[in-house]
Amino acid sequence: MKIKEAAYLQGAVEKKQYPVNERPEIAFVGRSNVGKSSLLNKLLNRKRLAHTSSTPGKTRLINFYIVNDAFYLVDLPGYGFAKVPPQVKKQWQVMTEEYLTGRLPLRGIVMLVDLRHPPSKDDLAMLEWLRFYGYPTLIVATKADKISRSRQQQHLQVVTKVLALREDEPLITFSTMSGEGKEAVWRWIKSVYS
Repeated sequence: MKIKEAAYLQGAVEKKQYPVNERPEIAFVGRSNVGKSSLLNKLLNRKRLAHTSSTPGKTRLINFYIVNDAFYLVDLPGYGFAKVPPQVKKQWQVMTEEYLTGRLPLRGIVMLVDLRHPPSKDDLAMLEWLRFYGYPTLIVATKADKISRSRQQQHLQVVTKVLALREDEPLITFSTMSGEGKEAVWRWIKSVYS
């Protein structure tokens, strides 16, 4: 995918703050600190468009990024182990559910898991929820550069088994360091939004 322009459009906490046009949207979900912002920056060839942090839970809004004035990539708040008060986690859950259940321009979901660890109960719950609503879903195993090539296949088998991945749920490894997986992610995105 050739990125001619990419920009942060806006953040939202409720429906009335979403973009009003009908451009297609691809949403990104995953645990806190799984690397959503880093992946978005790599996909968009920008170093700091999406804010990254070593502290889990920094994405507190639904963030819309406009790409080539044609579609949006949407970064949802992370779930899991972010060190925030329970009421904030509940607010994130409500925000995410409202977006995912009622957003007509939403064409597909990129769900990130950390290749270094087996998927969590939260990951499995999210995938089951996405299956229930019938979203096309791409699973991206991030931080592939932190595992030796010889061990990656073992880790991918664990992800496949724990999530009980189906034929229509592709799994791609991704590295923000090398760019491994970047073109495969773009091919999938193009296939669901076109």
